[in-house]
Amino acid sequence: MKDACPFCFQTGAVIFVGQGKGKEALDPFWKRLGKRRRTIKAVAIDMGHSHLSAVWEHLPKAAVVFDRFHVIKLYNQKLSDLRRQVQNGAEAMAKDVLKGTRWLLLKNPQSLDESKNELNRLEEALRLNQPLATAYYLKEDLRQFWEQPDKPSARRFLRDWIARAEASGITVLKKLVRLLYLRRFGLLAWYDHSISTGPLEGTNNKIKTIQRKAYGFRDAQYFTLRIYSLHETKYALVG
Repeated sequence: MKDACPFCFQTGAVIFVGQGKGKEALDPFWKRLGKRRRTIKAVAIDMGHSHLSAVWEHLPKAAVVFDRFHVIKLYNQKLSDLRRQVQNGAEAMAKDVLKGTRWLLLKNPQSLDESKNELNRLEEALRLNQPLATAYYLKEDLRQFWEQPDKPSARRFLRDWIARAEASGITVLKKLVRLLYLRRFGLLAWYDHSISTGPLEGTNNKIKTIQRKAYGFRDAQYFTLRIYSLHETKYALVG
């Protein structure tokens, strides 16, 4: 079961569970929300078109903030695709070096384990292929977007990063770079409303744990009640 779960930042509670990922999955939520939608100032979502379209339709005055976790996740998917291409076209010796480096490319540099020689393994893999090294360092630079002192600085940073990414000529990054350019309003909105779906990701992990322990729920209604009961905090949008 794949659900859409609007989440309240103030209470930490799931306030609605809808089956599916499409725009229509949220229709009952908008109806329940009613006039309260006028009080919502900002919404954190991923960059998927269906949810963005739904927010624009039902919350036209709310700021849309694209979640940094999902932005980096999208980039990591492209980085993994590039590593796979490089490994498939590499000679035998290079393949041995590149093998098993996927998680090293996706890790934060600060999280690399010295006891497992991860930093040296990563540096060796990057030396083998310039496009792979360029894509990796572009990813690390992109993380700095959310560390800028103010919105004008962030706007300049993003403009320069997009220009460098386009100039790299790395094919697998082209669509993502174009998407970030078109969605830059939602990236920059973070400097007006510093919210993310990070807390919701923690709740999603709890939901997955419940599902695994029960080997899946045949009764969708019961499973929904279990999701609501994850948080004991009382919340408003349940009537």
